[in-house]
Amino acid sequence: MKLNRILALLTAGLMTVSFAGCGDSNAGSDAAEGGTFKIGGIGPLTGDAASYGTSVKNGAQIAVDEINAAGGANGIQLELLFEDDECDEEKSVNAYNTLMDKGAQAIVGATTSGCSIAVSAASVNDGVLQITPSGSAADCTKTDNAFRICFTDPLQGETMAQYITDKGFKNVAVIYNNGDEYSKGIHDAFSAKFTELGGTVVTDESFTTGDVDFNTQLTKIKSSGADCIFLPIYYTEVAYITDQAAALGISLPYFGCDGWDGVIKQLNGDTTNINGATFLTPFISTDSDPKIQNFVETYKTSYNAEPDQFAADGYDAVYAIKLAIEKAGDTANEALIAAMTQITVDGLTGEMTFDASGEPTKSAKVAVIQDGAYTAE
Repeated sequence: MKLNRILALLTAGLMTVSFAGCGDSNAGSDAAEGGTFKIGGIGPLTGDAASYGTSVKNGAQIAVDEINAAGGANGIQLELLFEDDECDEEKSVNAYNTLMDKGAQAIVGATTSGCSIAVSAASVNDGVLQITPSGSAADCTKTDNAFRICFTDPLQGETMAQYITDKGFKNVAVIYNNGDEYSKGIHDAFSAKFTELGGTVVTDESFTTGDVDFNTQLTKIKSSGADCIFLPIYYTEVAYITDQAAALGISLPYFGCDGWDGVIKQLNGDTTNINGATFLTPFISTDSDPKIQNFVETYKTSYNAEPDQFAADGYDAVYAIKLAIEKAGDTANEALIAAMTQITVDGLTGEMTFDASGEPTKSAKVAVIQDGAYTAE
């Protein structure tokens, strides 16, 4: 079964069709010609997850600059205000409050799942449109004002279970972060689906945020009879695990999800121990699509770096807001939220529409790591 078909089937099973009324619209105004629309961005710019927030901020800024240079959204210029949350939920809510004090009219964020959920509890009371570029936990879109650009954790887990099964693997070892909503969400959906498909999770190992020594988990995996390893975790831990696995003589195939994006940088470009690993992603910078290559070139010129999927997610989130403004003909909160279900974003991460539950319908790609680069399978 092709990956896109798998995603289509799983998406249909995960989406809901209800849509409740949204909050007040006092923060908005009629979209008259001219003026400025302030977009607030939230994500980690410092700390272990800084790569994610920095990428989202940079990608969003490129979109803002492009839109403004082309005349804006219905003649309205966009302005990006971005606050660092250090990947901390309390600080993320503080960042949201700071942005609202500065007059933010829509939110791109938060970047990570836990922070996005925390912010949505505040943003729903203000009725402001919130689009998380990369918060993939199911609850990131539980409020009526919240939408997402990326895939959900359950969808990623089920999709990778099907993908690994289709590749012929039967006995998988898993290492996940049991204190992280992103990791646990993917892990739980993966384990259930992989078992349903006839596979066996031969060893299920966990760790907690901040751990850097994985030798205990890897020693169990080495003697478990596993034929592959699934790591539904962030890139920092992936780098530690794969290096330590190599030192123990483990050379099994690796599979992962979108949190892997950034692992090559974390490994300083040396992918010797991880060559051939594959992970689910909506964006690959080596894609030959002219739209993607134009973005890659602009990003490199502007930031002297290679863009990852988080940069593309941030870019697409801003364009979704632009299209919502244009569709609504208004910048009031309720009008923008209603317009989100009526737009189609031809984005860097795929063509997408949104249902009333805030979920995107879109396709995915699988990236292969080889010799210091990500390539499409």
